[in-house]
Amino acid sequence: MAQGKYYRDVREHLKALEERGKLVRIKREINKDTELMPLVRWQFRGLDEEQRKAFLFENVTDAKGKKFTMPVSVGTLAASTEIYAIGLMCEPEEIFERWNQAQLHPIAPMVVESGPAQEMVRTGKDLLNGFGLDMIPVPISTPGFDNAPYLTSANWVTKDPETGIYNIGNYRGQIKAPDRTGGLFLGQHMGTHWKKCQAKGIPLEAAIVIGVIPSIAYAATAKLPYDFDEYRLAGGLAGEPVPLIKCKTIDLMVPATAEIVIEGKISTEWIEPEGPFGEYPGYMGHRGIAPFLEVTCITHRKDAIYTTLMSQFPPSESSKIKHTGTEKVIYKLLRHDAGNPSVLDVAIHDEVSGSGQAYCVVKMKKTNSGDVWRALNSTAGFSGSYAKICIAVDEDIDIRDPAMINWAISYNVIPDKDVMVVKGKSPGLDPSCYPPGVPTHISRQTPGSALLIDATRPWPYTPVSLPRQEFMERSKEIWEELGLPTLKPRMPWYGYSLGDWTQQDIEEAELAVKGDYWITGEKAKGKRVKPS
Repeated sequence: MAQGKYYRDVREHLKALEERGKLVRIKREINKDTELMPLVRWQFRGLDEEQRKAFLFENVTDAKGKKFTMPVSVGTLAASTEIYAIGLMCEPEEIFERWNQAQLHPIAPMVVESGPAQEMVRTGKDLLNGFGLDMIPVPISTPGFDNAPYLTSANWVTKDPETGIYNIGNYRGQIKAPDRTGGLFLGQHMGTHWKKCQAKGIPLEAAIVIGVIPSIAYAATAKLPYDFDEYRLAGGLAGEPVPLIKCKTIDLMVPATAEIVIEGKISTEWIEPEGPFGEYPGYMGHRGIAPFLEVTCITHRKDAIYTTLMSQFPPSESSKIKHTGTEKVIYKLLRHDAGNPSVLDVAIHDEVSGSGQAYCVVKMKKTNSGDVWRALNSTAGFSGSYAKICIAVDEDIDIRDPAMINWAISYNVIPDKDVMVVKGKSPGLDPSCYPPGVPTHISRQTPGSALLIDATRPWPYTPVSLPRQEFMERSKEIWEELGLPTLKPRMPWYGYSLGDWTQQDIEEAELAVKGDYWITGEKAKGKRVKPS
């Protein structure tokens, strides 16, 4: 691991991944346009999550045979929950508390005079002579369907033109020319900045920061409140202030140890075609119209590493990095901001449900149905397309196991009482909200709806129908003595009471395991009645 509380740069982070056996170096020549992303994609379609690793491609070419000096990393931020935890310098089970404390105790950034992010500075004619966006080995994410290479691990930095509060958001960007890239950010917080600049008749200054320390990447991909500066959250996640330097051609502060910084201005007078691109719901995103950044400067480290995110069909690195942080933001919204102490945890699913952002489960210590519906309505009202399907379950349900969630839905829900549809939900990139022929930027402004399900138990239930814990534990010891295959217990693996269990039930069950069930049979004989 790196020294200190957080990684100083991408290099320290890569070293930590390699020391933990989580980095694969690919030294053979790889075509970024046809081979790179399909190769990494296989681990998301053919391996269990714990087997996934980060990749570093050291010999990258393109479809025309061009060789790039920059290596390409992918999967370094969130190929798995374990890799995400390595990024935070913690164990997987500590992620929840790390996020909770970072939101409650953010740390403001600090300004420094210089940093390696500006070791090389490219401006003017350089941008059109081999040192523009074409020097960056941006892979094609969905070969055969994407219409260009797209920036994916692109952390767009802007600030509110009225308040000066910063926003960092992760948005895709279509590479269109050596000095121009698209940006799909309308409807997001950066889109609000763009709208405010449009009202003032001025362009929006923006910087695209690539190759940042994990705490910044994690903050940028979570859906925070509008006026919550992601630099402050990144400091909270790292435990120390993030060092920032001033851009060369625009009035913005960017991470001093970044690998690459793309500076520029976004016209508020014109927008242009953008897309299609493979997106997180598991379908190709529609062709649309979006703003574009005209590059004024590119700064980078002398030996820069290009970082990309594996997105598209869930599960993916993109779905993992987004939901791992955002579910903690929703938890804070429900528990602290809305003051609902019944909320215990929140999970957004991608591994088994394949929903990426839409499927959200809230674990609750139920005191009354009012707390449940308050939590469900607040969850459905969360920003963007997150939490289209909102489900509340009891505290004994493993909210990261779809089988247990389906068990709760199947046997705790009375459909005409416990299911509700609410309107006004943002459609995001949900393809069910985009009729053919309707421009994407218009469809995204049309509200959708959300499904709310109260899957908490309506009253005390009889015990879970599995052997009691002590009997399961004893049999597990025997299993291991016999050398049988290694077990991976999943809840529930033993039975437990859910309130509807009498003293008589307890006593008769104890008689049974002691071999004295004849006593119960004799007692039943004495309570015979005639059938009606």
